[in-house]
Amino acid sequence: MCSISFIYLISISFMCFLLSLYYLLNNMIMIYFIEWEVVSLNSSSIVMTLLFDWMSLLFMSFVLMIASLVIFYSKEYMENDENINRFIMLVLMFVLSMMLLIISPNMMSILLGWDGLGLVSYCLVIYFQNIKSYNAGMLTALSNRIGDVAFLLAIAWMLNYGSWNYIFYLEVMQNELEMLIIGSLMMLAAMTKSAQIPFSSWLPAAMAAPTPVSALVHSSTLVTAGVYLLIRFNILLSTSWLGQLLLLLSGLTMFMAGLGANFEFDLKKIIALSTLSQLGLMMSILSMGFYKLAMFHLLTHALFKALLFMCAGAIIHNMNNSQDIRLMGGLSIHMPLTSACFNVSNLALCGMPFLAGFYSKDMILEIVSISNVNMFSFFLYFFSTGLTVSYSFRLVFYSMTGDLNCGSLNVLNDESWIMLRGMLGLLFMSIIGGSMLNWLIFPFPYMICLPIYMKLLTLFVCIVGGLFGYLISLSNLYFLNKCLSNYDLTTFLGSMWFMPYLSTYGMIFYPLNYGQLIVKSFDQGWSEYFGGQHLYYKLTNYSKTLFLMHNNSLKIYLMLFVFWVMILFSFLLFL
Repeated sequence: MCSISFIYLISISFMCFLLSLYYLLNNMIMIYFIEWEVVSLNSSSIVMTLLFDWMSLLFMSFVLMIASLVIFYSKEYMENDENINRFIMLVLMFVLSMMLLIISPNMMSILLGWDGLGLVSYCLVIYFQNIKSYNAGMLTALSNRIGDVAFLLAIAWMLNYGSWNYIFYLEVMQNELEMLIIGSLMMLAAMTKSAQIPFSSWLPAAMAAPTPVSALVHSSTLVTAGVYLLIRFNILLSTSWLGQLLLLLSGLTMFMAGLGANFEFDLKKIIALSTLSQLGLMMSILSMGFYKLAMFHLLTHALFKALLFMCAGAIIHNMNNSQDIRLMGGLSIHMPLTSACFNVSNLALCGMPFLAGFYSKDMILEIVSISNVNMFSFFLYFFSTGLTVSYSFRLVFYSMTGDLNCGSLNVLNDESWIMLRGMLGLLFMSIIGGSMLNWLIFPFPYMICLPIYMKLLTLFVCIVGGLFGYLISLSNLYFLNKCLSNYDLTTFLGSMWFMPYLSTYGMIFYPLNYGQLIVKSFDQGWSEYFGGQHLYYKLTNYSKTLFLMHNNSLKIYLMLFVFWVMILFSFLLFL
Protein backbone atom coordinates (compact mmCIF):
# COMPACT_ATOMS: atom_id res chain seq x y z
CA MET A 1 0.00 0.00 0.00
CA CYS A 2 2.92 2.37 0.77
CA SER A 3 4.36 1.98 -2.77
CA ILE A 4 0.98 2.52 -4.51
CA SER A 5 0.26 5.63 -2.39
CA PHE A 6 3.77 6.97 -3.05
CA ILE A 7 3.49 6.60 -6.85
CA TYR A 8 -0.03 8.02 -6.93
CA LEU A 9 0.78 11.08 -4.79
CA ILE A 10 4.10 11.90 -6.47
CA SER A 11 2.40 11.75 -9.92
CA ILE A 12 -0.38 14.16 -8.87
CA SER A 13 2.24 16.40 -7.23
CA PHE A 14 4.25 16.58 -10.47
CA MET A 15 1.09 17.35 -12.46
CA CYS A 16 0.08 20.14 -10.03
CA PHE A 17 3.61 21.59 -10.22
CA LEU A 18 3.53 21.72 -14.04
CA LEU A 19 0.09 23.36 -13.94
CA SER A 20 1.30 25.92 -11.39
CA LEU A 21 4.23 26.75 -13.71
CA TYR A 22 1.74 27.41 -16.51
CA TYR A 23 -0.23 29.74 -14.22
CA LEU A 24 2.93 31.51 -12.99
CA LEU A 25 4.12 32.11 -16.56
CA ASN A 26 0.82 33.92 -17.22
CA ASN A 27 1.89 36.66 -14.77
CA MET A 28 -0.06 35.15 -11.83
CA ILE A 29 -3.32 36.71 -13.04
CA MET A 30 -4.80 33.47 -14.33
CA ILE A 31 -7.47 32.03 -12.01
CA TYR A 32 -9.91 29.21 -12.76
CA PHE A 33 -13.22 28.80 -10.93
CA ILE A 34 -14.82 25.42 -11.45
CA GLU A 35 -18.44 25.08 -10.36
CA TRP A 36 -19.75 21.55 -10.00
CA GLU A 37 -23.51 21.26 -9.53
CA VAL A 38 -23.81 18.37 -7.07
CA VAL A 39 -27.61 18.42 -6.61
CA SER A 40 -30.30 20.33 -8.51
CA LEU A 41 -33.83 20.00 -7.14
CA ASN A 42 -36.60 22.23 -8.61
CA SER A 43 -35.08 25.72 -8.37
CA SER A 44 -32.55 24.87 -5.63
CA SER A 45 -29.04 23.70 -6.41
CA ILE A 46 -26.03 22.71 -4.31
CA VAL A 47 -22.84 23.81 -6.05
CA MET A 48 -19.28 22.79 -5.17
CA THR A 49 -16.81 25.54 -6.14
CA LEU A 50 -13.11 24.91 -6.72
CA LEU A 51 -10.45 27.61 -7.08
CA PHE A 52 -7.29 26.96 -9.10
CA ASP A 53 -4.58 29.63 -9.16
CA TRP A 54 -0.77 29.59 -8.88
CA MET A 55 -0.93 29.64 -5.07
CA SER A 56 -3.29 26.70 -4.57
CA LEU A 57 -1.60 24.53 -7.22
CA LEU A 58 1.94 25.23 -5.98
CA PHE A 59 0.98 24.56 -2.37
CA MET A 60 -0.85 21.37 -3.38
CA SER A 61 2.18 20.10 -5.31
CA PHE A 62 4.46 20.68 -2.29
CA VAL A 63 2.05 19.05 0.18
CA LEU A 64 1.60 16.01 -2.09
CA MET A 65 5.34 15.68 -2.68
CA ILE A 66 6.13 15.77 1.06
CA ALA A 67 3.21 13.38 1.79
CA SER A 68 4.46 10.90 -0.84
CA LEU A 69 8.02 10.92 0.57
CA VAL A 70 6.69 10.61 4.15
CA ILE A 71 4.60 7.56 3.16
CA PHE A 72 7.65 6.05 1.43
CA TYR A 73 9.70 6.75 4.58
CA SER A 74 6.98 5.15 6.76
CA LYS A 75 7.36 1.87 4.89
CA GLU A 76 10.51 1.20 6.91
CA TYR A 77 9.88 3.38 9.95
CA MET A 78 6.54 1.69 10.73
CA GLU A 79 7.46 -1.79 9.42
CA ASN A 80 6.98 -3.46 12.83
CA ASP A 81 3.49 -1.98 13.20
CA GLU A 82 0.76 -4.52 12.54
CA ASN A 83 -1.68 -1.79 11.51
CA ILE A 84 0.53 0.02 8.99
CA ASN A 85 -2.28 0.06 6.39
CA ARG A 86 -4.55 1.86 8.86
CA PHE A 87 -1.75 4.38 9.44
CA ILE A 88 -1.34 4.99 5.68
CA MET A 89 -5.13 5.38 5.30
CA LEU A 90 -5.15 8.02 8.07
CA VAL A 91 -2.30 9.91 6.37
CA LEU A 92 -4.15 9.78 3.02
CA MET A 93 -7.35 11.06 4.68
CA PHE A 94 -5.29 13.87 6.16
CA VAL A 95 -3.86 14.80 2.74
CA LEU A 96 -7.35 14.67 1.18
CA SER A 97 -8.68 17.08 3.86
CA MET A 98 -5.76 19.40 3.14
CA MET A 99 -6.47 19.35 -0.61
CA LEU A 100 -10.12 20.24 0.05
CA LEU A 101 -9.02 23.18 2.23
CA ILE A 102 -6.51 24.47 -0.35
CA ILE A 103 -8.75 24.52 -3.43
CA SER A 104 -11.98 25.80 -1.79
CA PRO A 105 -13.05 29.43 -2.13
CA ASN A 106 -16.25 28.54 -0.23
CA MET A 107 -16.55 28.66 3.56
CA MET A 108 -18.61 25.47 3.76
CA SER A 109 -16.18 23.28 1.80
CA ILE A 110 -13.24 24.83 3.69
CA LEU A 111 -14.97 23.82 6.93
CA LEU A 112 -15.13 20.20 5.69
CA GLY A 113 -11.38 20.21 5.08
CA TRP A 114 -10.69 22.18 8.27
CA ASP A 115 -12.63 19.77 10.49
CA GLY A 116 -11.21 16.80 8.61
CA LEU A 117 -7.70 18.02 9.49
CA GLY A 118 -8.67 18.38 13.16
CA LEU A 119 -10.31 14.96 13.42
CA VAL A 120 -7.60 12.99 11.57
CA SER A 121 -4.82 14.81 13.42
CA TYR A 122 -6.44 13.71 16.71
CA CYS A 123 -6.48 10.09 15.47
CA LEU A 124 -2.80 10.37 14.46
CA VAL A 125 -1.67 12.00 17.73
CA ILE A 126 -3.24 9.18 19.79
CA TYR A 127 -1.89 6.52 17.39
CA PHE A 128 0.52 5.12 20.01
CA GLN A 129 -2.11 4.37 22.60
CA ASN A 130 -0.89 5.50 26.02
CA ILE A 131 -1.94 8.11 28.56
CA LYS A 132 0.55 10.73 27.30
CA SER A 133 -0.78 10.40 23.75
CA TYR A 134 -4.39 10.67 24.95
CA ASN A 135 -3.62 13.85 26.92
CA ALA A 136 -1.78 15.36 23.94
CA GLY A 137 -4.65 14.38 21.63
CA MET A 138 -7.26 16.00 23.87
CA LEU A 139 -5.20 19.19 24.18
CA THR A 140 -4.78 19.30 20.36
CA ALA A 141 -8.44 18.60 19.64
CA LEU A 142 -9.85 21.03 22.24
CA SER A 143 -7.45 23.86 21.27
CA ASN A 144 -8.51 23.46 17.64
CA ARG A 145 -12.20 23.34 18.57
CA ILE A 146 -11.96 27.01 19.64
CA GLY A 147 -10.93 27.84 16.08
CA ASP A 148 -13.66 25.62 14.64
CA VAL A 149 -16.29 27.49 16.67
CA ALA A 150 -14.90 30.81 15.36
CA PHE A 151 -15.14 29.39 11.83
CA LEU A 152 -18.79 28.39 12.37
CA LEU A 153 -19.57 31.88 13.72
CA ALA A 154 -17.95 33.42 10.61
CA ILE A 155 -20.16 31.18 8.44
CA ALA A 156 -23.20 32.38 10.40
CA TRP A 157 -22.17 36.04 9.86
CA MET A 158 -21.77 35.43 6.11
CA LEU A 159 -25.40 34.30 5.91
CA ASN A 160 -26.30 37.98 5.30
CA TYR A 161 -24.35 38.05 2.02
CA GLY A 162 -26.38 35.37 0.24
CA SER A 163 -23.37 33.16 -0.54
CA TRP A 164 -20.43 31.61 1.29
CA ASN A 165 -17.96 32.28 -1.51
CA TYR A 166 -15.95 34.74 0.59
CA ILE A 167 -13.59 35.54 -2.28
CA PHE A 168 -16.32 37.59 -4.06
CA TYR A 169 -16.90 39.93 -1.11
CA LEU A 170 -13.41 40.57 0.28
CA GLU A 171 -12.50 43.62 -1.84
CA VAL A 172 -16.02 45.08 -2.18
CA MET A 173 -16.96 44.78 1.49
CA GLN A 174 -13.54 45.25 3.11
CA ASN A 175 -14.56 48.43 5.00
CA GLU A 176 -17.86 47.04 6.32
CA LEU A 177 -18.31 46.12 10.00
CA GLU A 178 -19.57 42.61 9.08
CA MET A 179 -16.41 41.88 7.13
CA LEU A 180 -14.28 43.12 10.05
CA ILE A 181 -16.12 40.69 12.37
CA ILE A 182 -15.66 37.85 9.87
CA GLY A 183 -11.96 38.78 9.54
CA SER A 184 -11.44 38.75 13.32
CA LEU A 185 -13.16 35.34 13.60
CA MET A 186 -11.02 33.93 10.77
CA MET A 187 -7.92 35.31 12.48
CA LEU A 188 -8.91 33.53 15.70
CA ALA A 189 -9.44 30.28 13.75
CA ALA A 190 -6.06 30.64 12.03
CA MET A 191 -4.30 31.41 15.33
CA THR A 192 -5.58 28.20 16.93
CA LYS A 193 -4.63 26.07 13.90
CA SER A 194 -1.19 27.69 13.57
CA ALA A 195 -0.60 27.61 17.37
CA GLN A 196 -0.03 31.33 17.97
CA ILE A 197 -0.06 32.79 21.52
CA PRO A 198 -2.21 32.01 23.57
CA PHE A 199 -2.92 28.66 21.82
CA SER A 200 0.71 27.52 21.49
CA SER A 201 0.83 24.67 23.98
CA TRP A 202 -0.73 22.00 21.74
CA LEU A 203 2.04 21.98 19.10
CA PRO A 204 4.87 20.55 21.27
CA ALA A 205 2.34 18.20 22.96
CA ALA A 206 1.35 16.81 19.53
CA MET A 207 4.87 15.35 19.22
CA ALA A 208 3.37 12.24 20.85
CA ALA A 209 2.44 11.23 17.28
CA PRO A 210 4.72 8.94 15.19
CA THR A 211 7.63 10.87 13.62
CA PRO A 212 6.42 10.51 9.96
CA VAL A 213 3.19 12.23 11.09
CA SER A 214 5.20 15.05 12.65
CA ALA A 215 7.17 15.40 9.38
CA LEU A 216 3.95 15.83 7.40
CA VAL A 217 1.50 17.39 9.87
CA HIS A 218 3.77 19.76 11.77
CA SER A 219 5.80 21.02 8.81
CA SER A 220 3.64 21.55 5.75
CA THR A 221 -0.03 20.80 6.39
CA LEU A 222 -1.98 21.19 9.65
CA VAL A 223 0.00 24.09 11.15
CA THR A 224 0.29 25.95 7.84
CA ALA A 225 -3.48 25.68 7.17
CA GLY A 226 -4.04 28.75 9.37
CA VAL A 227 -1.36 30.75 7.55
CA TYR A 228 -2.78 29.73 4.16
CA LEU A 229 -6.30 30.76 5.23
CA LEU A 230 -5.04 34.19 6.33
CA ILE A 231 -3.13 34.57 3.04
CA ARG A 232 -6.53 34.25 1.33
CA PHE A 233 -8.02 36.83 3.75
CA ASN A 234 -4.93 39.11 3.64
CA ILE A 235 -6.91 42.17 2.42
CA LEU A 236 -8.76 42.35 5.76
CA LEU A 237 -5.49 42.34 7.75
CA SER A 238 -3.89 45.25 5.94
CA THR A 239 -6.96 47.52 6.11
CA SER A 240 -7.80 47.20 9.84
CA TRP A 241 -6.31 46.90 13.34
CA LEU A 242 -6.33 43.10 12.99
CA GLY A 243 -2.95 43.22 11.25
CA GLN A 244 -1.34 45.16 14.12
CA LEU A 245 -2.71 42.75 16.73
CA LEU A 246 -1.54 39.74 14.72
CA LEU A 247 1.93 41.30 14.32
CA LEU A 248 2.27 41.63 18.10
CA LEU A 249 1.00 38.12 18.92
CA SER A 250 2.96 36.34 16.19
CA GLY A 251 6.14 38.27 17.06
CA LEU A 252 5.79 37.18 20.70
CA THR A 253 5.13 33.57 19.58
CA MET A 254 8.33 33.64 17.52
CA PHE A 255 10.31 35.01 20.47
CA MET A 256 8.76 32.64 23.04
CA ALA A 257 9.32 29.53 20.91
CA GLY A 258 12.94 30.50 20.19
CA LEU A 259 13.64 30.97 23.92
CA GLY A 260 11.89 27.71 24.85
CA ALA A 261 13.85 25.66 22.29
CA ASN A 262 17.17 26.78 23.84
CA PHE A 263 16.18 25.15 27.15
CA GLU A 264 14.59 21.97 25.76
CA PHE A 265 16.27 18.53 25.77
CA ASP A 266 13.68 16.52 23.82
CA LEU A 267 14.77 16.29 20.16
CA LYS A 268 11.27 16.35 18.66
CA LYS A 269 10.09 19.15 20.95
CA ILE A 270 13.06 21.32 19.89
CA ILE A 271 12.01 20.86 16.24
CA ALA A 272 8.35 21.51 17.16
CA LEU A 273 9.29 24.78 18.89
CA SER A 274 11.37 25.66 15.85
CA THR A 275 8.23 25.13 13.69
CA LEU A 276 6.30 27.38 16.07
CA SER A 277 8.95 30.08 15.72
CA GLN A 278 8.81 29.92 11.90
CA LEU A 279 5.00 30.03 11.96
CA GLY A 280 5.30 33.22 14.01
CA LEU A 281 7.61 34.61 11.31
CA MET A 282 5.13 33.75 8.53
CA MET A 283 2.20 35.25 10.44
CA SER A 284 4.07 38.43 11.32
CA ILE A 285 5.23 39.17 7.76
CA LEU A 286 1.69 38.36 6.53
CA SER A 287 0.21 40.81 9.05
CA MET A 288 2.39 43.55 7.50
CA GLY A 289 0.71 42.89 4.11
CA PHE A 290 3.42 40.87 2.33
CA TYR A 291 1.37 37.79 1.53
CA LYS A 292 3.67 36.55 -1.26
CA LEU A 293 6.62 36.53 1.14
CA ALA A 294 4.57 34.58 3.69
CA MET A 295 3.66 32.03 0.98
CA PHE A 296 7.31 31.83 -0.11
CA HIS A 297 8.54 31.14 3.42
CA LEU A 298 5.68 28.68 4.01
CA LEU A 299 6.82 26.57 1.02
CA THR A 300 10.57 26.69 1.72
CA HIS A 301 10.00 25.96 5.42
CA ALA A 302 7.85 22.92 4.54
CA LEU A 303 10.80 21.41 2.65
CA PHE A 304 13.58 21.70 5.20
CA LYS A 305 11.35 21.12 8.25
CA ALA A 306 9.96 17.86 6.84
CA LEU A 307 13.57 16.76 6.21
CA LEU A 308 14.57 17.77 9.76
CA PHE A 309 11.75 15.66 11.24
CA MET A 310 12.70 12.70 9.03
CA CYS A 311 16.33 12.90 10.17
CA ALA A 312 15.16 13.13 13.80
CA GLY A 313 13.02 10.02 13.21
CA ALA A 314 16.01 8.10 11.82
CA ILE A 315 18.13 9.13 14.82
CA ILE A 316 15.41 8.18 17.35
CA HIS A 317 14.96 4.85 15.52
CA ASN A 318 18.67 4.11 15.90
CA MET A 319 18.89 5.38 19.50
CA ASN A 320 16.40 2.69 20.55
CA ASN A 321 13.50 5.19 20.77
CA SER A 322 15.33 7.67 23.00
CA GLN A 323 14.64 11.35 22.26
CA ASP A 324 16.93 12.97 24.85
CA ILE A 325 19.72 14.93 23.13
CA ARG A 326 21.92 14.59 26.24
CA LEU A 327 22.23 10.87 25.47
CA MET A 328 23.34 11.58 21.88
CA GLY A 329 26.77 12.60 20.65
CA GLY A 330 29.18 11.66 17.90
CA LEU A 331 26.33 10.77 15.54
CA SER A 332 28.26 12.23 12.58
CA ILE A 333 30.71 9.28 12.91
CA HIS A 334 28.09 6.53 13.26
CA MET A 335 25.41 7.94 10.89
CA PRO A 336 27.22 10.12 8.33
CA LEU A 337 24.50 10.34 5.64
CA THR A 338 21.68 11.04 8.13
CA SER A 339 23.92 13.61 9.84
CA ALA A 340 24.62 15.30 6.49
CA CYS A 341 20.86 15.62 5.82
CA PHE A 342 20.30 16.80 9.40
CA ASN A 343 22.99 19.50 9.11
CA VAL A 344 21.77 20.70 5.70
CA SER A 345 18.20 21.09 7.01
CA ASN A 346 19.48 22.81 10.16
CA LEU A 347 21.55 25.26 8.13
CA ALA A 348 18.58 25.91 5.82
CA LEU A 349 16.54 26.70 8.96
CA CYS A 350 19.23 29.12 10.16
CA GLY A 351 19.25 30.91 6.79
CA MET A 352 22.62 29.70 5.50
CA PRO A 353 23.29 31.48 2.17
CA PHE A 354 21.94 29.74 -0.95
CA LEU A 355 20.01 27.00 0.88
CA ALA A 356 16.16 26.98 0.88
CA GLY A 357 15.63 29.05 4.04
CA PHE A 358 18.07 31.81 3.08
CA TYR A 359 16.07 33.32 0.22
CA SER A 360 12.85 33.70 2.20
CA LYS A 361 14.27 34.63 5.63
CA ASP A 362 16.79 37.12 4.29
CA MET A 363 14.17 38.82 2.16
CA ILE A 364 11.71 38.95 5.08
CA LEU A 365 14.29 40.55 7.40
CA GLU A 366 15.35 43.09 4.76
CA ILE A 367 11.70 43.99 4.06
CA VAL A 368 11.21 44.46 7.83
CA SER A 369 14.29 46.71 7.93
CA ILE A 370 12.93 48.88 5.14
CA SER A 371 9.32 48.91 6.44
CA ASN A 372 7.74 51.28 8.91
CA VAL A 373 7.66 49.04 12.01
CA ASN A 374 8.25 50.01 15.63
CA MET A 375 11.38 49.18 17.60
CA PHE A 376 9.73 46.37 19.57
CA SER A 377 8.65 44.45 16.43
CA PHE A 378 12.08 45.04 14.88
CA PHE A 379 13.74 43.62 18.01
CA LEU A 380 11.44 40.56 18.01
CA TYR A 381 12.24 39.78 14.36
CA PHE A 382 16.01 39.99 14.67
CA PHE A 383 16.40 38.57 18.18
CA SER A 384 14.21 35.59 17.25
CA THR A 385 16.41 34.98 14.19
CA GLY A 386 19.45 34.89 16.51
CA LEU A 387 17.64 32.45 18.82
CA THR A 388 16.85 30.19 15.82
CA VAL A 389 20.56 29.89 14.99
CA SER A 390 21.34 29.44 18.69
CA TYR A 391 19.08 26.41 19.28
CA SER A 392 20.06 24.89 15.91
CA PHE A 393 23.76 25.06 16.74
CA ARG A 394 23.11 23.84 20.29
CA LEU A 395 21.29 20.84 18.83
CA VAL A 396 24.18 20.12 16.44
CA PHE A 397 26.79 20.39 19.21
CA TYR A 398 24.80 18.10 21.51
CA SER A 399 24.01 15.42 18.92
CA MET A 400 26.77 15.47 16.30
CA THR A 401 29.97 16.21 18.23
CA GLY A 402 31.68 14.63 21.25
CA ASP A 403 31.13 11.06 22.40
CA LEU A 404 28.02 8.91 22.42
CA ASN A 405 26.50 9.19 25.90
CA CYS A 406 24.07 6.26 25.85
CA GLY A 407 24.93 2.59 26.51
CA SER A 408 28.13 1.17 25.06
CA LEU A 409 26.14 -1.67 23.48
CA ASN A 410 24.29 0.03 20.61
CA VAL A 411 23.26 -0.72 17.07
CA LEU A 412 23.87 2.68 15.45
CA ASN A 413 24.02 2.29 11.67
CA ASP A 414 23.19 4.22 8.54
CA GLU A 415 21.66 1.39 6.55
CA SER A 416 17.96 2.30 6.65
CA TRP A 417 17.94 2.57 2.86
CA ILE A 418 14.21 3.20 2.36
CA MET A 419 14.20 5.98 4.97
CA LEU A 420 17.38 7.45 3.46
CA ARG A 421 15.90 7.54 -0.06
CA GLY A 422 12.91 9.49 1.25
CA MET A 423 15.28 11.88 3.05
CA LEU A 424 17.55 12.36 0.00
CA GLY A 425 14.55 13.43 -2.11
CA LEU A 426 13.84 16.23 0.36
CA LEU A 427 17.56 17.02 0.74
CA PHE A 428 17.70 17.86 -2.96
CA MET A 429 14.65 20.14 -2.61
CA SER A 430 16.04 21.78 0.57
CA ILE A 431 19.12 22.84 -1.39
CA ILE A 432 17.55 24.08 -4.64
CA GLY A 433 13.94 24.79 -3.50
CA GLY A 434 14.58 28.32 -2.25
CA SER A 435 16.25 29.65 -5.38
CA MET A 436 13.73 27.89 -7.64
CA LEU A 437 10.74 29.39 -5.79
CA ASN A 438 12.45 32.79 -5.69
CA TRP A 439 12.66 32.85 -9.51
CA LEU A 440 9.10 31.57 -9.88
CA ILE A 441 7.16 33.66 -7.34
CA PHE A 442 9.11 36.92 -7.84
CA PRO A 443 9.66 37.30 -11.60
CA PHE A 444 11.28 40.70 -11.00
CA PRO A 445 13.96 40.77 -8.28
CA TYR A 446 13.34 42.95 -5.21
CA MET A 447 15.90 45.76 -5.07
CA ILE A 448 16.17 46.51 -1.34
CA CYS A 449 18.52 49.43 -0.76
CA LEU A 450 19.86 49.57 2.82
CA PRO A 451 23.00 50.92 4.51
CA ILE A 452 25.82 48.38 4.85
CA TYR A 453 25.36 47.92 8.62
CA MET A 454 21.65 47.08 8.09
CA LYS A 455 22.52 44.65 5.30
CA LEU A 456 25.06 42.90 7.51
CA LEU A 457 22.83 42.95 10.62
CA THR A 458 21.19 39.62 9.69
CA LEU A 459 24.58 37.96 9.23
CA PHE A 460 25.87 39.45 12.49
CA VAL A 461 22.78 38.25 14.42
CA CYS A 462 23.23 34.73 12.97
CA ILE A 463 26.94 34.57 13.93
CA VAL A 464 26.26 35.79 17.48
CA GLY A 465 23.35 33.32 17.77
CA GLY A 466 25.57 30.43 16.64
CA LEU A 467 28.26 31.41 19.17
CA PHE A 468 25.65 31.61 21.95
CA GLY A 469 24.35 28.17 20.95
CA TYR A 470 27.87 26.76 21.25
CA LEU A 471 28.37 28.34 24.68
CA ILE A 472 25.11 27.03 26.18
CA SER A 473 25.90 23.55 24.84
CA LEU A 474 28.93 23.49 27.17
CA SER A 475 27.51 22.09 30.42
CA ASN A 476 30.16 23.55 32.74
CA LEU A 477 29.67 27.09 31.41
CA TYR A 478 25.90 26.63 31.56
CA PHE A 479 25.96 25.76 35.28
CA LEU A 480 28.54 28.45 36.18
CA ASN A 481 26.26 31.12 34.76
CA LYS A 482 24.31 32.71 37.63
CA CYS A 483 21.46 33.82 35.35
CA LEU A 484 20.92 30.38 33.75
CA SER A 485 21.26 28.52 37.05
CA ASN A 486 18.30 30.53 38.41
CA TYR A 487 15.71 27.75 38.61
CA ASP A 488 12.62 30.01 38.42
CA LEU A 489 13.87 31.88 35.35
CA THR A 490 14.91 28.76 33.42
CA THR A 491 11.62 27.03 34.31
CA PHE A 492 9.66 30.06 33.05
CA LEU A 493 11.63 30.38 29.80
CA GLY A 494 11.93 26.64 29.19
CA SER A 495 8.23 25.88 29.65
CA MET A 496 6.96 28.31 26.97
CA TRP A 497 6.14 31.01 29.55
CA PHE A 498 4.00 28.49 31.54
CA MET A 499 1.60 28.21 28.61
CA PRO A 500 1.15 24.40 28.78
CA TYR A 501 0.17 24.76 32.47
CA LEU A 502 -2.15 27.71 31.78
CA SER A 503 -3.83 25.82 28.91
CA THR A 504 -4.47 22.71 31.04
CA TYR A 505 -4.44 23.19 34.84
CA GLY A 506 -5.03 26.94 34.55
CA MET A 507 -8.17 26.45 32.46
CA ILE A 508 -9.61 23.56 34.45
CA PHE A 509 -8.56 24.31 38.07
CA TYR A 510 -11.22 26.91 38.98
CA PRO A 511 -14.17 25.24 37.17
CA LEU A 512 -13.31 21.91 38.84
CA ASN A 513 -12.89 23.57 42.23
CA TYR A 514 -16.19 25.39 41.80
CA GLY A 515 -17.85 22.15 40.69
CA GLN A 516 -16.53 20.34 43.76
CA LEU A 517 -17.96 23.08 46.03
CA ILE A 518 -21.35 22.86 44.29
CA VAL A 519 -21.42 19.06 44.60
CA LYS A 520 -20.43 19.30 48.28
CA SER A 521 -22.87 22.12 49.15
CA PHE A 522 -25.86 21.29 46.94
CA ASP A 523 -25.84 17.73 45.62
CA GLN A 524 -24.44 16.20 48.78
CA GLY A 525 -25.45 19.05 51.10
CA TRP A 526 -28.71 21.03 51.19
CA SER A 527 -30.52 19.04 48.49
CA GLU A 528 -29.74 15.85 50.41
CA TYR A 529 -30.89 17.44 53.67
CA PHE A 530 -34.21 18.66 52.26
CA GLY A 531 -34.60 15.80 49.82
CA GLY A 532 -34.26 12.02 49.78
CA GLN A 533 -31.79 11.32 52.57
CA HIS A 534 -33.48 13.53 55.18
CA LEU A 535 -36.95 12.19 54.37
CA TYR A 536 -35.64 8.63 54.66
CA TYR A 537 -34.00 9.50 58.02
CA LYS A 538 -37.23 11.02 59.47
CA LEU A 539 -39.48 8.19 58.30
CA THR A 540 -37.06 5.61 59.72
CA ASN A 541 -37.12 7.41 63.10
CA TYR A 542 -40.97 7.52 63.17
CA SER A 543 -41.12 3.81 62.30
CA LYS A 544 -38.65 2.99 65.08
CA THR A 545 -40.69 5.00 67.63
CA LEU A 546 -43.96 3.32 66.66
CA PHE A 547 -42.31 -0.09 66.69
CA LEU A 548 -41.04 0.58 70.23
CA MET A 549 -44.51 1.64 71.41
CA HIS A 550 -46.18 -1.41 69.85
CA ASN A 551 -43.71 -3.75 71.43
CA ASN A 552 -44.24 -2.26 74.92
CA SER A 553 -48.06 -2.03 74.94
CA LEU A 554 -50.52 -4.29 73.16
CA LYS A 555 -53.42 -1.90 74.07
CA ILE A 556 -51.82 1.01 72.12
CA TYR A 557 -51.28 -1.26 69.13
CA LEU A 558 -54.91 -2.42 69.13
CA MET A 559 -56.21 1.13 69.77
CA LEU A 560 -54.21 2.45 66.78
CA PHE A 561 -55.52 -0.42 64.67
CA VAL A 562 -59.14 0.51 65.61
CA PHE A 563 -58.36 4.20 65.08
CA TRP A 564 -57.09 3.58 61.49
CA VAL A 565 -60.11 1.35 60.69
CA MET A 566 -62.48 4.13 61.90
CA ILE A 567 -60.70 6.74 59.76
CA LEU A 568 -60.95 4.43 56.73
CA PHE A 569 -64.73 3.93 57.29
CA SER A 570 -65.32 7.67 57.70
CA PHE A 571 -63.54 8.31 54.39
CA LEU A 572 -65.69 5.68 52.68
CA LEU A 573 -68.91 7.24 54.15
CA PHE A 574 -67.95 10.72 52.88
CA LEU A 575 -67.27 9.32 49.42
